[in-house]
Amino acid sequence: MAGKNTVTFTDGNFATEVLQSDKPVLVDFWAAWCGPCRMVGPIVDQLADEYAGKFKIGKVDVDTNKAIAGNYQISAIPTLLVFKGGQVVEQVMGAQPKPRLVALLDRHL
Repeated sequence: MAGKNTVTFTDGNFATEVLQSDKPVLVDFWAAWCGPCRMVGPIVDQLADEYAGKFKIGKVDVDTNKAIAGNYQISAIPTLLVFKGGQVVEQVMGAQPKPRLVALLDRHL
């Protein structure tokens, strides 16, 4: 469930890939069994291609990366977090249409 520019974030690489990123980062917290996650996933992949070089975009599977999901108190999925300078600057919960996610990213460029 990832596109060519979509990064897979894990408990092992989250600090390096997200918290230390020199670009803003969109993180999609998801799980394979989650219907709304499967709706948002392809949109996130499209955005990763469209914003390549401007935004780092990736996904965290909450079933296999429980530490990261716990650190950010992810209680519902999909949850999308925007990080800048290692800090969460915006959070969106639930399935969102592409225009809303484009507006989210554009606010943080």
